[in-house]
Amino acid sequence: MNLLGIDFEDWYHPELIQKYHNFKHRNPTVINGIDKILDWLRKNDTYATFFMVGELLEIKPELLDKIIGNGHEIAFHTMHHTKLNTSGFKEKFKTELQDFSKLSGGKSKGFRAPTFSLNYNTAWALDMLLEYGYKYDSSIVPAKSGMYGISSAETKPYKISSNSIDRNDPDGKLFEYPLLITKFLGRKIPAGGGFYLRFLPMRIIKNAICALDKQHIPSTFYIHSWELTPEFMPKVPLPTTANFITYYNLKNALKRMTQIIQKFNFTSFERYTKLQ
Repeated sequence: MNLLGIDFEDWYHPELIQKYHNFKHRNPTVINGIDKILDWLRKNDTYATFFMVGELLEIKPELLDKIIGNGHEIAFHTMHHTKLNTSGFKEKFKTELQDFSKLSGGKSKGFRAPTFSLNYNTAWALDMLLEYGYKYDSSIVPAKSGMYGISSAETKPYKISSNSIDRNDPDGKLFEYPLLITKFLGRKIPAGGGFYLRFLPMRIIKNAICALDKQHIPSTFYIHSWELTPEFMPKVPLPTTANFITYYNLKNALKRMTQIIQKFNFTSFERYTKLQ
């Protein structure tokens, strides 16, 4: 059994859009794709964890009931899709945890850092998560890319702590579910979703899942809500590289993800832990 997370964000949340634009008027549109996503999961008999940007629950509170009511899990992705290493964010994080707890009825037990921004400089977040009853994190990519990644990290689930984020800590109280990686042209690269789902040959991704399956290790995969509903994702002008990473092959992301969940068994983090 493998793990599926849906990073539920709107069009103005992606890292490379925030980097180049500061929109004063941000009318959310991707949230209107929730029914399509839930229908897709239902048709494929798959459960997922929705790593939710909290402000979207403020804008549309019924998202919570729809997600939970369909048997899926709600988890935390910060209130405004803020990277952990953003200046001054450490002082705000505890307040955001409190706000999200109120919005989600205390149901959130999992966290994913925006742009996988958990590292040794931001490991303070793990201690705060424990204070608020969190059980797991899924922010580590065990391969270095231009935007994120810790190449020394373990590739199987392990106990994480603020003193040991890349290796199992026997005294750790949080579980870490690292994202799927693979080797491509001789180097380790991410393979667990997002841009890499849209860019890599499908056989590379499927082979990576099969390789972990043979070791009885779950593959942790993610996809953004805006990748599942590109019709709600406006085209924002970006520099060439940022535009490529954000929009490349966006129209085929749903088709590719469907192939994966139809070939392999996926479930939510919550349901997976109950099976262990």
